[in-house]
Amino acid sequence: MNTLANIIALTIVFAVPLMLVALGGMYSEHSGVINIALEGIMIIGALFSCFALSALDKSGFGKVHPQLSMLLAIIIAGVSGCVFSLLLAFAAINLRADQTIGGTALNIFAPAFAVVFTWAVQGQGLTTIQIPTWVRITQESLGLKPFTGFWNNLIFKYFYITTPIAVVLFIAAWLLMYKTKFGLRLRACGEHPQAADSVGINVYKMRYAGVMISGFLGGIGGLAYTIAVGSGFNSQVGGYGFLALAVMIFGNWKPFNILGAAVFFALFKTIAAYNSSIPFLPKFEGLTDKASLYQMLPYIVTMIVLIFTSKNSQAPKAEGIPYDKGSR
Repeated sequence: MNTLANIIALTIVFAVPLMLVALGGMYSEHSGVINIALEGIMIIGALFSCFALSALDKSGFGKVHPQLSMLLAIIIAGVSGCVFSLLLAFAAINLRADQTIGGTALNIFAPAFAVVFTWAVQGQGLTTIQIPTWVRITQESLGLKPFTGFWNNLIFKYFYITTPIAVVLFIAAWLLMYKTKFGLRLRACGEHPQAADSVGINVYKMRYAGVMISGFLGGIGGLAYTIAVGSGFNSQVGGYGFLALAVMIFGNWKPFNILGAAVFFALFKTIAAYNSSIPFLPKFEGLTDKASLYQMLPYIVTMIVLIFTSKNSQAPKAEGIPYDKGSR
């Protein structure tokens, strides 16, 4: 039972960054800008927020006010991701550059920048930024009487403030996208920007807004992934930005579908982590490094799912097409 509780809890904690980053990609692509740079945005968000957590830990503030410190780190992650995404927005909207190439360039730049910046702060060769232990919400931090067993493993073993915040951001994403004028205008800019412009919608501003929201959520997703992994930040996010793109496509650019896809892929990530504890999985006794085989599982499943679902995907019609106001 404890293994089951661990699998459920870990699935949730790994689904959070996937969902947040995929929702960010949804905003950007509904505005008409393809955001391949989600991986790089996650790295930048994780970089600055982890340094903030380290600084708060050294100052002693984090130990006294752990969840307030986490909130500050989440804001820093979102803002840094938002600022980094402006590079993509400027290239795609103002310069009308190829959005795929621009996003790829940012993905290449981000890990190199993270390594150089980390070495500059911590010293050459010291690439890992350690995450303080107080970031996790425990029974003691909530003033509860400590207990063990199934419910402890299910609720508190991997409980971080990023989880309830992700729930709030998910609800906000659905309301904003489908229940507000902003969401309607954003989707119009991704479907038919000329028509949107003809009724007075500023396509350029809406696309900037979509990319910046994407950067904000992607930055928070980078911090959420780093916390979920638990081994500190090492200038990479394990390809989660690209996995989030697959989640967004599999989810057909819709919030509830994205949520389901995020849980689906996170489950395979968790199975890979707990492969030795799940009795019905093949043991591959003849292999010396069977763990690596299971670590490939989420990405293999991603490719298989995309092969069967990509034909039915309904992407925004104008995504990836630079808008020219004079081309009506």
